[in-house]
Amino acid sequence: MQLIGFIIILAGIYLCLWTYKNKPRQRWLRYLLSVIIFLLALIVGSSAEPAPKKAAKTVTKTKLVKKGNYSKRASSLESKNAKLAASLSSQKRALTQQKKALDQKKQTKSSSSSASSVSQTTQNNLADLTYSGIQTVTINNNQPNFSSADLSTAKGPWQTYKNLDALNRVTGAEALLNQKLMPTAKREELTIDPTGWHNKRTASGGWLYNRCHLIGYQLTGQNNNWKNLMTGTRSLNDPGMTTYENQIAAYLKQSSKHYVRYSVTPIFKDNELLARGVWLRGQSIGDNQIHFSVYIFNVESGYTLNYNDGTSTVSN
Repeated sequence: MQLIGFIIILAGIYLCLWTYKNKPRQRWLRYLLSVIIFLLALIVGSSAEPAPKKAAKTVTKTKLVKKGNYSKRASSLESKNAKLAASLSSQKRALTQQKKALDQKKQTKSSSSSASSVSQTTQNNLADLTYSGIQTVTINNNQPNFSSADLSTAKGPWQTYKNLDALNRVTGAEALLNQKLMPTAKREELTIDPTGWHNKRTASGGWLYNRCHLIGYQLTGQNNNWKNLMTGTRSLNDPGMTTYENQIAAYLKQSSKHYVRYSVTPIFKDNELLARGVWLRGQSIGDNQIHFSVYIFNVESGYTLNYNDGTSTVSN
């Protein structure tokens, strides 16, 4: 529109100049036409002025569109960040659970002293194991290896103590432990002297031997039971066996629905009256919170034990 107005103005100027030079008698008419053309040019020029405003509006809309795109991109980035944060949180939880599982395995594999592993060992050759400074070792890769029938809870909790052998030695105890078997009364004093019982005071003022329950009193309430007591050193009893008994007791106390299959086998060599050690196996039903197979040597630091009869001497 501005171009048209400019052309009309040029045409009016040209017409005025031509009229002035060539048509003097009709000059007033030519002047009038020139004025009219000039006014038309002004009108056309003024009507063309709003064009820049429209352009400005277009630019504004473009800016708004771009701003909208930026908002969408920002929203998309926030969504991606949220997903990444959730993924990192999930991975962190998984790592934490893995660490707990590893810690639990490490705890099961050791008592107060470091534990090593003895693979594929059974009751038949446990008596031939040699103590090398580590009192608790894992057996069969720490797998209790109970059968599905052993782990059945169909009959509820139970406990069984095997008969004494021809030498009056304890031979073992089996149980499916539950809160129902745990005692409520305080334990009475023990009066039974199991085979190999030749007790004495140690240099520290304690006792060399304890009357060790195969299945701890806190788990079943069995106390003065010939079939459940053996002669064991203080360290075999505590922290050795007590470490695992406390783990089981804590697990059972969590819920009345918790069960633990437990097996305890004293290991004697030939006709010896003092056990060489004890084999413990435990498995919680439905999970692996309790899961171990360990052998604890019946030894005491600073003393040499005569396993034939239970007598002892101070080590050099």
